[in-house]
Amino acid sequence: QVQLKESGGGLVQAGESLRLSCAASGSAFSINRMAWHRQAPGKQRELVASISGGGTTNYVDSVKERFTISRDNADKTVYLQMNNLKPEDTAVYYCNIITQGRLYWGQGTQVTVSS
Repeated sequence: QVQLKESGGGLVQAGESLRLSCAASGSAFSINRMAWHRQAPGKQRELVASISGGGTTNYVDSVKERFTISRDNADKTVYLQMNNLKPEDTAVYYCNIITQGRLYWGQGTQVTVSS
């Protein structure tokens, strides 16, 4: 079994930064894709950023040039550096990973950006 533990969420003002972390434990070997999704109240969950096992990254247009996804394979951790946060970034942020052919989700961490 694989467990994902997210941290780093909080309440910030517009223009400030946060760094989210998601650490995998348990039977998390040879992790392939790692990603961050978010879900705002009343909206569908959306993919924010992903990073492949080889380090290729993808971002939703609304966060390009502001967010950076990275990973530490030794620590089995994926990060999301969020700069110049905007009120519309307010959401619960979830990480997920694909390992050994299965998809796992974290429990989510709240990010709230005030104007």
